[in-house]
Amino acid sequence: MDALDIKILKTLSVNGRMTLSELSENTGLSSPTLSERIRKLEKKRVIRGFAVLVDPEKTGFPLLSFLAVTLEKPSHRKSFLKLVADMQEVLECHHIAGDFDYLLKVRCRDTAHLEDVISNRIKSLEGVSRTRTMIALSSVKESVIQPMESLEED
Repeated sequence: MDALDIKILKTLSVNGRMTLSELSENTGLSSPTLSERIRKLEKKRVIRGFAVLVDPEKTGFPLLSFLAVTLEKPSHRKSFLKLVADMQEVLECHHIAGDFDYLLKVRCRDTAHLEDVISNRIKSLEGVSRTRTMIALSSVKESVIQPMESLEED
């Protein structure tokens, strides 16, 4: 990736609905050149897709929490990862270092919903030995914009 790819990525990260014409004005590249660069970035999986940012409060899921999970042994990993992949409430799942194995970012309607997610779905899964829940009181920063720098190709 070069500096122009980075400029394209940064611009699209801020406004993914920008037209090729607008992007052309912003980058100084022609629309066909931009189309080809974007296609190559998608092919290389640098661009993994395009999404809509939804306000969770307006769609009924205002409660944000983080759930740290410890598994009894690695053999339980496959069933745990299948469970979280299928749960709409789990927005992110990270394998982490430290006292816990996984950190989940979870959105729920309210504390009763969160209790159901934790007690009846996650803790009831065989192999889950321990959890710790942290509820976010407010969010100062949430971003989907990734840090990036130019990586000139050989």
